Amino acid sequence: MFPVALIHICVVLALLLAADSVAAGESPRREIRFAVAAQFAPFQSRNPQGQLVGLNIDLGNALCVQLNVRCTWVDQVLVENFPALEARQFDAIMGMAPTSTRRRWVNFTDELYPFTTRLVARRTSGLLPTVRSLKGKRVGVLLGSNREAFARAQWAPKGVIVKSFWLNDELARSLVAGDIDATLQGTVEIREALLDTVDGQDFDFLGPAISAELLGSGVAIAVRKPDTALRNALNCALEQLMQSGEYQRIIQPYRLDAVSVAPND
Repeated sequence: MFPVALIHICVVLALLLAADSVAAGESPRREIRFAVAAQFAPFQSRNPQGQLVGLNIDLGNALCVQLNVRCTWVDQVLVENFPALEARQFDAIMGMAPTSTRRRWVNFTDELYPFTTRLVARRTSGLLPTVRSLKGKRVGVLLGSNREAFARAQWAPKGVIVKSFWLNDELARSLVAGDIDATLQGTVEIREALLDTVDGQDFDFLGPAISAELLGSGVAIAVRKPDTALRNALNCALEQLMQSGEYQRIIQPYRLDAVSVAPND
């Protein structure tokens, strides 16, 4: 698609977005309120000054610029606050893996970027991301994450001890201290929390990447099912960012490397 035509289409979608608000008895949309659970560095977290930072924040702000609306960030304790989304406490949820379970409640934009899920443990542990290898072992996951959902559904009933943590820093400290044996993580966040630090020198990715429907394969924005105008406008704005080169500039520092994955067993 030619960039000029794309711009025209996005302008039309932005107008439809405003018209959709008017049709619903609301004022024309001048902002998008993104819900964000700010405990997933480097995607969405707060810096020492209390400011929201991370890849999802950068992308959300850039999408709002493309649509000429104000970006408002609404703090949430957990990512999956679908009742609050339905109650219109915010317009969309930033940074969520589309899965069939979640699609029962919401619709998703196009994927913002891919992610890879890996098992991390001491290099000498010999562990692999399989039930046979992890039975009786303690595996740490982040509370409310798709990895937690996967581990509790697929591994815990078969004897793997799943422990949930609120923050990745806390999880990493527990792994280093030996309080847990391994962690199931996205490659980007565990690099920042552990592998690229001095404490992470004895740890590494073990076994192949894990592929499972419960995990998903990328990150998107969740919107209410009737909000097709908002979803279409966000998709078009994302395409504009990609066409202009701004998208690549935003994601480049985050090392979103894709690796081949193997089915989980």
